Amino acid sequence: MSQSSVKFSVFTKPWKNVSVAELGKFVKEMGFDGIEFPLREGYQLEPDNAHQLPKLAEKLADYGVSIYSVASSTEERVFAGCAEAGIPLIRIMPVISPELGYMESEKRERAKLEALIPLCEQYGVKVGLQLHYGNHVTDSMGLLHLLDGLPPSCVGAVWDCAHDALAGQQPEFGLDIVWPYLAMVNLKNVFYNRINGPEAESAEWKRYFTSGRQGLASWPRVADYLAQRSYQGVVCLTAEYTNEHDVDRLIREDLIYAKSLFQ
Repeated sequence: MSQSSVKFSVFTKPWKNVSVAELGKFVKEMGFDGIEFPLREGYQLEPDNAHQLPKLAEKLADYGVSIYSVASSTEERVFAGCAEAGIPLIRIMPVISPELGYMESEKRERAKLEALIPLCEQYGVKVGLQLHYGNHVTDSMGLLHLLDGLPPSCVGAVWDCAHDALAGQQPEFGLDIVWPYLAMVNLKNVFYNRINGPEAESAEWKRYFTSGRQGLASWPRVADYLAQRSYQGVVCLTAEYTNEHDVDRLIREDLIYAKSLFQ
């Protein structure tokens, strides 16, 4: 698979306090093709102003940067803004509520998705569901179970190699499971770090998000599998690092590493 068959995106969550012009210049200078924009409170553009997404897209386009997705909510104004701006995907994370339990939560989330189908069809914008550790759908099989039977033209899977690795899944299996719904691939990496000593009565662990070469998820295996399946789509580097002070250095290094794997 040639590098040109995929587009490299970056989630711009770490850079909420820079101007749109500074963001566009920075993203392009690093070598990304586009971004996932956090359409959330406190960022350069907030959900209440989703109608301004076309203007945001135009400003970023001046720097050769596209918006491939937004991380946001699913109000109609977000669909409408994305459609007008040519943004094809709204990324969300389905919630599993401890008070309801997993299966009842899944029923609730499924009903929400079914209610969104008319908006997806009306605006031509897909909703992408990302797996995530904790009170979310944590692995690829859970994501497929939630999506199964819904139209892939409307809803899709945002497969995240780090979160699937935390759940113990191999990348080849995880990607194969969600392949019929695959809408975007997230690259980041993580490992479990013990935060107390062996003399403790019980072990305590914390997730440490690290650079692409260092964690549980094998980026080379991800790239190889995507090449085998002739994937042509967006690969998003999420810029999530426990060491937030070095995010600018780490994301540059990770993009160089990722591009080398897709050549």
